[in-house]
Amino acid sequence: MNFSYWEIKTWLSNIDFTIVGSGIVGLSCALHLKKRFPKAKILILEKGTLPQGASTKNAGFACFGSLSEIIEDLESHAEDEVIELIKRRVQGLGLLRETLGDKKIDYQNNGGYELFDNSNNDLYNTCLSKSNEINKWLKPVFKDDVFSLTTNLFHFNNINNQYIFNKFEGQIDTGKMMEALLQNVQSKGIKILNNVMVEAFSEDEDAVKLKTNIFEFSTKKLLVATNGFASQLISEKVKPARAQVLITKPIKNLHIKGTFHLDRGYYYFRNINDRILLGGGRHLDLKGEETTDLSQTAGIQNTLETLLSQTILPNTPFEIEHRWSGIMGVGNQKKAIVKPLSNHVFCGVRLGGMGVAIGSLVGKELADLV
Repeated sequence: MNFSYWEIKTWLSNIDFTIVGSGIVGLSCALHLKKRFPKAKILILEKGTLPQGASTKNAGFACFGSLSEIIEDLESHAEDEVIELIKRRVQGLGLLRETLGDKKIDYQNNGGYELFDNSNNDLYNTCLSKSNEINKWLKPVFKDDVFSLTTNLFHFNNINNQYIFNKFEGQIDTGKMMEALLQNVQSKGIKILNNVMVEAFSEDEDAVKLKTNIFEFSTKKLLVATNGFASQLISEKVKPARAQVLITKPIKNLHIKGTFHLDRGYYYFRNINDRILLGGGRHLDLKGEETTDLSQTAGIQNTLETLLSQTILPNTPFEIEHRWSGIMGVGNQKKAIVKPLSNHVFCGVRLGGMGVAIGSLVGKELADLV
């Protein structure tokens, strides 16, 4: 490596903690480490120019799960496990808002709506029959009923005339959130190096040796916060899950307000700056979307456009301005993996598509393992 004495001394020597990944988890972890160890030298390595997972690519939903998602989770989790998942999401969102402030992340509590396709009355009836029971379970958490019925306020097409409304759901500006987190971290003297990919690491008695695509160095502790990319570096069972998104150009007099879920949360959309942001469709090809490739596929993008033209904006002309993808980390269980992997290596991964909700909390828990 063609580095000067000054570069090596300032950036790559006597490092106490190295964090891999500069998303919500990695940045939150760094902040909590600095709070606990004010004199520690902390380095964050990010393989992208910007965070490459889902932290800067999500839809900005401050949510903890639609009613149909919660019901689906009960098929693979015990009741107390599902309640604990929701508690953690609520706690994590609270920590994010407390850390950065609602103004800096443009937090708005406009509520969330679950829509039901006219052709899927079974799902709607199941949700209706379970809503009172789940409201009862969640009352100790929210001190009020979470889910209620409301009429088709926004006149979507091919949609049941009754929505399920969640008054506790909010939304944020993802870019503002990450900008605020980055500014907070850098103001504490924590260093971030971008376009640096960790290729391998080895551990000895006192330290961890890292090999990157550019240089090699040693650190006292290594913390892996790469979520959907975790399996490239550690052996924990984390599957990448691509989420494809599109956004329209601004639309005059756009009346849609709030966050919206459709088909068990596999589709989601919202109004952001008088545009419709729409994402999802992963369930159309679950195996094919287990990828770290950030491109888009014609099949899913065409389905999103059809949903936009036939259901969300049936009588409104629109143009697609931009498309992108983010990579989540999922598994057979929705509980995040936060644990030591050895004496000097730790991980906080597999956020299950709830990174905005639990990323801050997982980052804190990861820091607390040290």
